[in-house]
Amino acid sequence: MKFFVSAGEVSGDLHISYIIKAIQSMESSSQFVGVAGDHCKKLGVNIIQDIKDLSIIGFTGAIKKYRFLKKKAYEYLEIIKSENIEKVILVDYGGFNLSFLELLKKEVPQVKLYYYIPPKLWIWGKKRIKKLVKSDEIMVIFPWEVDFYKKNNVKVTYFGNPFIEKYNFLERTNEHILLLPGSREQEVKSLFPVMKEIIENKENEKFLLKLSSKDHLKWLGDDIEQYKNLKILVSDSLESLVEKSKIAICASGTVTLELAIMGIPAIVIYKTGKINAFIGRHILKIGFVALPNLTINREVYPELLQEKCRAELIIYSMDEILSNDNIKTKMNNDIIAVREKLKINNNHVIESYAGFILK
Repeated sequence: MKFFVSAGEVSGDLHISYIIKAIQSMESSSQFVGVAGDHCKKLGVNIIQDIKDLSIIGFTGAIKKYRFLKKKAYEYLEIIKSENIEKVILVDYGGFNLSFLELLKKEVPQVKLYYYIPPKLWIWGKKRIKKLVKSDEIMVIFPWEVDFYKKNNVKVTYFGNPFIEKYNFLERTNEHILLLPGSREQEVKSLFPVMKEIIENKENEKFLLKLSSKDHLKWLGDDIEQYKNLKILVSDSLESLVEKSKIAICASGTVTLELAIMGIPAIVIYKTGKINAFIGRHILKIGFVALPNLTINREVYPELLQEKCRAELIIYSMDEILSNDNIKTKMNNDIIAVREKLKINNNHVIESYAGFILK
């Protein structure tokens, strides 16, 4: 069976790689081609567009990339036709994939379309549901999404969250502070200067900076080597870094949920442009942004966003978490609650999604 996948971001590439690996073990003749990154490349996926070139943040970023992505959509369509693709799996990346979905339904209606991890319509509003429901199957990975779509009379499939199978609570040596500035250029360029201030102010602490690619070193600045209390890592697994750390300071995104499931305290930070920030505050229905907080609908990890994303506030929050036993205990209990919320009576989450796509 031939599959086309369309991820677009590192998190989507990671999630779909779990499914691809499971499908390959179930059906050895399966072939995959499409838009993905390093996680899928390692599994032998024929990458026709690397996600490194597709990084988009917010409305302004999408506008700048519009012509490029429209051209790409038609290139992908031709590949789907010429390769006689039977099934297409779209992964998150709603700014592109929802429009691509409409194009595919119009041009190749015989191809079965799966939307795995649909865009966060419970944040962005319901208008996009009209596009999303054109999928043959919608597969979600959070329990609150099931309730959201049920209220809007949309059938979805939910087997649990794959991270529950991939990560365990970890024993930690508590030696380092882990810095995770994100995987996109705009994220790293806006968040690392704040992290650099923290490194300067906490010169007696040891820091680990995790980058998703060695190419991202060029975004850190020329003076990076002067920080003797900082170690920069690329190929190390997230688990190995969590094991060495006592707390994480991380960009908002999928990684926040990974950290919670592994049991490490964290502070979530983010900064974006003024236009995107205005839209986020005044148009979109945003309460919490961090996935662990959304999972149990209360603050598990502090969120220091936009004007609050300042070194002095992050340091204050970090010191409070590490020194106050009551705060530390509450956060640990909330982290356990996140993991329990994501569990369902199914020990084969990833296999269940893979089997659903294959049937």
